[in-house]
Amino acid sequence: MKRIVVTVVAAGLVLSGATTAASAAPGGSAPAGFEPKPIPFGKCESTSLQRAGAECGVLEVPLDYAKPGGTKIKIAVSRIRHKVADDKFQGIMLVNPGGPGASGLGLSRLGQLVPDKAGEAYDWIGFDPRGVGKSEPRVSCDGDYFGYNRPFYVPVSGELERAWLAKAKGYADACKAKNGEVLEHLKTTDNAADMESIRKALGQQQINYYGFSYGTYLGQVYSSLHHERVRRMVFDGTVDPRGIWYDANLNQDVAFDRNIKVYFDWIARNDATYKLGTTAKQVEKLYYTKLDELRREPADGIIGPDEWTDAFLQAGYYVFGWTDIAAAFAAYVHKGDAKPIKDLYDASNGQGPGTDNGYAVYLGTQCTDVQWPKSWNKWRIDNWITFARAPFETWGNAWFNAPCLNWGAKAGKPVRIDGRKVSSLLIINETLDAATPYEGALEVRNRYPNSALIEGVGGTTHSGSLKGVACTDGAIADYLASGKLPDRKPGRRSDAQCDPVPQPEATAPTAKSAQSQSAEDSAGVAARQLVRR
Repeated sequence: MKRIVVTVVAAGLVLSGATTAASAAPGGSAPAGFEPKPIPFGKCESTSLQRAGAECGVLEVPLDYAKPGGTKIKIAVSRIRHKVADDKFQGIMLVNPGGPGASGLGLSRLGQLVPDKAGEAYDWIGFDPRGVGKSEPRVSCDGDYFGYNRPFYVPVSGELERAWLAKAKGYADACKAKNGEVLEHLKTTDNAADMESIRKALGQQQINYYGFSYGTYLGQVYSSLHHERVRRMVFDGTVDPRGIWYDANLNQDVAFDRNIKVYFDWIARNDATYKLGTTAKQVEKLYYTKLDELRREPADGIIGPDEWTDAFLQAGYYVFGWTDIAAAFAAYVHKGDAKPIKDLYDASNGQGPGTDNGYAVYLGTQCTDVQWPKSWNKWRIDNWITFARAPFETWGNAWFNAPCLNWGAKAGKPVRIDGRKVSSLLIINETLDAATPYEGALEVRNRYPNSALIEGVGGTTHSGSLKGVACTDGAIADYLASGKLPDRKPGRRSDAQCDPVPQPEATAPTAKSAQSQSAEDSAGVAARQLVRR
């Protein structure tokens, strides 16, 4: 989404008209011909996983499930075992953090956040999806792609447009040159097949599943292909399956523009702290004034309008970090100090070899799950139309996804999402989630008749469950303990309403870095490099 993640969506295909589950993307949908070996668990490298009592191992799976005897790759897996008596054991709980492209190895710790010890009846399974993190091979293309002072996102001249098209094509070409055949096997169906291999390797008849953001789409694909293998599922920040993946990014652009205005209003209401304007319009005008100044003269020679935009993007995703971003805004306006903005940008975009791993896998999945429009003219028209009503993020998002124009792997066809045979699903979404707009949660609820939707009323946070909202987190605990869902209401609506993740109190932190905030939020959100999803 510009993500990802990330949230998410589509090359103009309506999935109800897509292929059936049985005929979905070749090789990835049905790993029936492959029987994995048990995972040899041992000590984890990560000290935080060690402290949590996790064990780690590697699962070998086919690169191409259509050739189960062919090239093998490695999936890194972690496990924290149940803490109840074996007769109270409720099975394995696989977790995916989203992206696509985010590392999930550490998410075996997620069960510790479930209230009332309801997570202790499960074996929590974290894993790095193929190509990601500790899994091998680790996909990367150009670690310097997010270097400073890039061409202005908004292509107000032919020269800027050509520069970004060449830059995006160069990245796609580098991915093909460095990763070759691996790029053909990064689809969501491949990830779903890997989940099925994890289930088999652990000797379980069914899985439980907790997916955030893109992880909700992965859960939709898995449960459509293997409904009989699903016991309980939680989706938080729910992808609309009707828009995989081009159209969803355009929908996100509009939603992010709305949410950044919500954030500017919060800054205005805290003018005594930040002194950036007493109305949202004043704050917004100041934001764009500084963006224009940075276009003319980048701060410290490196922080231009694109880095400025990216530093603020997280505010459209979550209320987490609002105070840090406002403090960085104020530091630049009042003191000319661009370092806090640079720190926010650096926290989202690594520099150096391999630091583009998350972005490379993000593209590897989104560019091949479905064919994106091949005509740049369509992209140009769609994005200028969207920009006219939503200038904050539109062109930055377009260029983020532009390598899909020249991606070096063949696109597949999306699975038809059908949850009618899935016995149980709990869906969570805040009303103003920009990455995965609320309408997507309603659509998934409709496709899964044995589901219930909890709405974080009025909230702007993406995938914020298990963050201390008692109403939401308590319902999750009840569901995991007993399978009890909120009573399903008639119509296209939520079944239960909870408070959203609360907006923070205004403070002006001086030392807390965006890097440390990212670490704190890692259980519930995708890696910050994937914050555009």
